[in-house]
Amino acid sequence: MGNTREAAAAVAEEASVDAKTPRTERGRRTLRKLLDAAAEEFGEKGFHEASVSSITRRAGMALGSFYTYFDSKDALFRALVADMSEKVRTSARSALHEGMGALEIERAALAAFLRFAAEHKEIYRIIDEAEFVDPASYRQHYETIAARIAERLRSGTAAGEFRDGLGELEAWALMGMNVFVGLRYVVWADGKELSPDAVAAGVNRLLAEGLLRR
Repeated sequence: MGNTREAAAAVAEEASVDAKTPRTERGRRTLRKLLDAAAEEFGEKGFHEASVSSITRRAGMALGSFYTYFDSKDALFRALVADMSEKVRTSARSALHEGMGALEIERAALAAFLRFAAEHKEIYRIIDEAEFVDPASYRQHYETIAARIAERLRSGTAAGEFRDGLGELEAWALMGMNVFVGLRYVVWADGKELSPDAVAAGVNRLLAEGLLRR
């Protein structure tokens, strides 16, 4: 659990550095509006074409109010990447419950991510753009997710369900698979696609049975 907690704390700390923490509930709601408006703006236009004025218009607030919460567009972008990372975590976590087996956990977590991505397709463009706009945020996003998956794999081994020796390498491989099935079956969906549950079940079968004929 230590690695995941440390990674999550790092994401929260990164967001707090870039966003000036509101002291009131009203301020927190305004910050939420800014982040949601930024997700729409960056998702539609990309970082360089997006503007603070357009973001504040989307949020229904005065341009000058923006600087109550952020020092720059760059700071807002970094906070948004951290915010999206946290949303990915909570969406996956909300699908898990006590008593689930190790494979069932992986299926449920992937299905939850795919449902989240279907509702927030802009996450792919924003995270991909972070590689160039703010490489540290980009790396932190994926390292945090990989740490959570590695923790789940080790827990599965401890429970006697997964083989020994699973860790970081397998976590990154599994994360890469999850990211790209999301790209294919959510972002590039053309109306003849599999449901999130069907995609997750297919990936789960691959994890359970591998590729070799038995």
